[in-house]
Amino acid sequence: MNFERPPTPMQTKTFSRLGRLVPSWALALLIALSLLLSAQAARAEVVPLNHIVAVVNDEVITRQELAKRYAETERALTRQNTPLPPRDVLEKQLLERMITELALQQHARSTGVRVDPAQVERAIQRIAEQNKIDVPGLEAALAKEGQSLDTMRNTIRNEILITRARERDVDNRVTVSDSEIEGYLQTKAQQGAETEYNFAHILLTVPENASPEQIQARRARADDLHAQLGKGADFAQLSASSSDAPNAMQGGAFGWRASGNMPALFADALKPLQPGQISPVLKSSNGFHILKLIDKRGLDAVLNVTQTHARHILIKTNELTSESDAKSRLLQLRERIENGVKFDELARLHSDDGSASKGGDLGWINPGDTVPEFEKAMNALQPGELSQPVQSPFGWHLIEVLERRSQDVTQERQKLQARQAIRERKAEEAFQDWVRQIRDSAYVELRPID
Repeated sequence: MNFERPPTPMQTKTFSRLGRLVPSWALALLIALSLLLSAQAARAEVVPLNHIVAVVNDEVITRQELAKRYAETERALTRQNTPLPPRDVLEKQLLERMITELALQQHARSTGVRVDPAQVERAIQRIAEQNKIDVPGLEAALAKEGQSLDTMRNTIRNEILITRARERDVDNRVTVSDSEIEGYLQTKAQQGAETEYNFAHILLTVPENASPEQIQARRARADDLHAQLGKGADFAQLSASSSDAPNAMQGGAFGWRASGNMPALFADALKPLQPGQISPVLKSSNGFHILKLIDKRGLDAVLNVTQTHARHILIKTNELTSESDAKSRLLQLRERIENGVKFDELARLHSDDGSASKGGDLGWINPGDTVPEFEKAMNALQPGELSQPVQSPFGWHLIEVLERRSQDVTQERQKLQARQAIRERKAEEAFQDWVRQIRDSAYVELRPID
């Protein structure tokens, strides 16, 4: 863009008059200043603009945002000792990930999901505590990495948005029937002792209602990646450059998973593999998968556990009830209970949980039955003791422990583990479908990155 233009006749006339009305030194200064401004404009012309690289519905992703995500990913992959894919390949992969994330955030906001700023601040406080520093120390550590606390706040807020939308749209709609549990246990009995697998995963998704040509193209890409792995290519690097899975930038690592706690497609493919081996290309409703077995081990059954009989009052947060409101309500209820009001009566009147009709009674709870925040607070209580308000992903709880016992729960535990395994597997499959549907329904316009 050239900011210098030929003077118009009026401008020529004005300059001519100016030359006659002002001293020559002033005119020279004016000309010099004009030349300086022109030079600055010319230099500014070579600075890359923060142009738009993608439009997602009514929001945009800029080149600067993509460059920042690339730098963060580059640092993460370097720390993991994962070879970096070519820059253009990784940028394309990251841009697709950013598009999907933005579409999910938009969906959450448009369907009424809200995040209380206080919850974000508590998450930052927990991160600081986990790193054994205070919040100013966390801010200083982030600055050394070229990041800011505001960026972390935004990231946490968006993660909470998506998590709450997932809980409402996916997790809360997953059901497990008694017949599914029986079938699971029968299959497990036929297979003998259960095995845990530590494995990694590459996923190439196929769009909903994809044409045969699109499916064939994705299959060909999966076959190409499988061939590269067969020739010794780095699995983590190919995951970072090509996988559509959420854990792509972590090398596709799933960590340890029990065979019953994963899709049967995966369990069957991993069973004959030895550590280090790669599965064939697998086809599912979501797309094409390639698995790498890292390690495997037997899973011992738990026979005796300490059970806790507890009850609670749950106040859920939403657009009408903030985090501070929920906590304040529970503090008031706690004071009433200490003054002699019966717990079960208040639970029936105020609890947002399905246990309200039973006075908040949760029955006997095994280790792992509840979310970690709830279990940690419950385990810290003695029988007859009442907790302070406790926050979990479901809202705020007031917990009372009634009694504890050691119990042989072999059959009961097996059924519970079966229910949890089936539920987790179905939720993960439903989540992938949910993400794909939202991404496919979004209006996306890609623009040149460079």
